[in-house]
Amino acid sequence: MTFNSGSGGAVLLVRALHLLVGLAALTGVVMELVVAVTDGPGLAPTHAERLVRLFSYFTIQSNLLIAGVSFALAGDPRRDGPVFRVLRLDALLCIAVTGIVYNTVLRGLTPLAGAGPVANTLLHGVAPVAAVVVWLLAGPRPRVSSRTVWWSVAYPVAWLVWTFVRGAVTGWYPYPFLDVTELGLAGALVNAALVAVVFLVLAWGVRWADGRLPATDRSPHAR
Repeated sequence: MTFNSGSGGAVLLVRALHLLVGLAALTGVVMELVVAVTDGPGLAPTHAERLVRLFSYFTIQSNLLIAGVSFALAGDPRRDGPVFRVLRLDALLCIAVTGIVYNTVLRGLTPLAGAGPVANTLLHGVAPVAAVVVWLLAGPRPRVSSRTVWWSVAYPVAWLVWTFVRGAVTGWYPYPFLDVTELGLAGALVNAALVAVVFLVLAWGVRWADGRLPATDRSPHAR
């Protein structure tokens, strides 16, 4: 079952679904931020460094991205444009990768900033699952072209470059599977490549599904 954005009742429901995804993601981020702001430097050398580290996590960035895109779609479920298509795809892919990597590789490790199981559940469980389910139900679709897929790669590549460059300077890496000091550069790069493969497989999977699942937006600008 999918929701078409044509009728008034369906539009309200679609807006509500996007709003719920945005609230789940943003609530998890805010909980982590509150702890980071009020709890001092923690394991970081300074309070400012702790905040920089918090926003260097792919988890935090992907949840902020899906929150922003979801709030935009809650305001206008037919929102479109070449840049927004890339942002929407990135948000969907990044939050999905966040959920997959956390639940297969990172589960059981220390929470990001100590906000506890509620924040972790929102960031790594509720937001990823809800985002994918809402995309399947409400789209917007069709929206994904091959060009959109390739542009979507720019953000995760930029994040990896930032992570490795900053890690080389500070010695801190957000995730153990990217920790060059523990794994060596070759090992960390292999792990990064594996995550990149997961991202690309998901991206082309979304591209395939986008053209075959029922359209949720039948307005002229949908393609």
